[in-house]
Amino acid sequence: MIQSMSRRDNFARLASAAGLSNLADGVFQITLPLVALGITRDPAAFASVTVIGRLPWLLFSLPAGALADRLDRRRTMALVNLGRAVMIGGLAVVVAAGLEELWLLYLVAFGLGVGETMFDTAAQSILPNVVDDPSRLSKANGRLYAIELTANQFIGPPIGGLIAGVALAGALASSAAAYALAAAFLVLLVGSFRPTREAAPTRLRSDIAEGVRYLARHRLLRTLAICVGISNLSSTATFAVFPLYAVEPGPMGLSAGGFGLLIATLAAGSVVGSLVVARIEQRVGRRRTLLLAASTFSVLPLVLAVTSSVPWVAIAFLLASGLNVGWNVITVSLRQRIVPDHLLGRVNAGYRLLAWGTMPIGAALSGVLGGRWGLDAVFWTSATLGALCLPVVFFVVTDGALSAAEPATT
Repeated sequence: MIQSMSRRDNFARLASAAGLSNLADGVFQITLPLVALGITRDPAAFASVTVIGRLPWLLFSLPAGALADRLDRRRTMALVNLGRAVMIGGLAVVVAAGLEELWLLYLVAFGLGVGETMFDTAAQSILPNVVDDPSRLSKANGRLYAIELTANQFIGPPIGGLIAGVALAGALASSAAAYALAAAFLVLLVGSFRPTREAAPTRLRSDIAEGVRYLARHRLLRTLAICVGISNLSSTATFAVFPLYAVEPGPMGLSAGGFGLLIATLAAGSVVGSLVVARIEQRVGRRRTLLLAASTFSVLPLVLAVTSSVPWVAIAFLLASGLNVGWNVITVSLRQRIVPDHLLGRVNAGYRLLAWGTMPIGAALSGVLGGRWGLDAVFWTSATLGALCLPVVFFVVTDGALSAAEPATT
């Protein structure tokens, strides 16, 4: 009974830390483009900030996974959040002094990207240590996604937009404070969060290779990672230049506050999706839910390609985000049930290398296309890329493959 209470307390603390971290993310993700817009409106230069920020997923995701299987995951997450607070707090001071330059945004974006690889890999690997029943992972992931997305997309962006409308430095400072408070909640987690390793210590390169081999040989997980990679390439290409399209004098003509509110509609769909995904999965099945989600990967850029109407864009945000979070809850829970704990960090990292490593490519692509042919070319290309996921899911992610994956590791 005491152990059960301790685990419930741990989940509450983890959820609080996740909510605060994502609140900080939401505020910063709105504020950084606004800082960049004050420096440049050239599509290539503007998108380059996103390229630099996403580049660490190509460079450091595999080492981050190996470290997540060696180090205490709680400690890693807490230290990363403290580092984030310091970097963003420093940027707030620079912006308050009016000394911001593009190279400084590159430096901060890259540093935060490195921290993100460490934090997110550890975060996706720590939940099985908090939830002792594998059958409850989908429910726990759904709750975490609801909290994270509410903070990241529903609360953070409007708050960030409103504070940024008064003072960009103030928005950055509030983001730094939320990261520091999240670190405090992580320190309060009780128990050991360092994976148990029975074999003799090995080199970091050997650990990385073991995780890569596992993922490479697992057809289902490998296919799902490739699908997310295609989707993320498409969505990052869209969002790397979206502020140019949305914020005045762009075609949508939004203010900083209006931009934050529009981004918040992503959360409205995401929160609903995270709360109902377990029921949808039970009623229509995992495969059909994944197929439905894959069918929406091209919806948002397609809508942007044909209209600048705020209501239609908001509807597209709601639809796409609701189904995309369903995809995430199902696939993350599947990985957590399939992969042994001592390999989970490395497999998560390899998965994210395929899934997130495409993001700097998407951002770079949008800069080239937007600079040469305009923003419409970015949106049409993104819609085409997103549509490629559906046939991959249809032919490979079958009911049989999903059912066979979990028993194969028991």
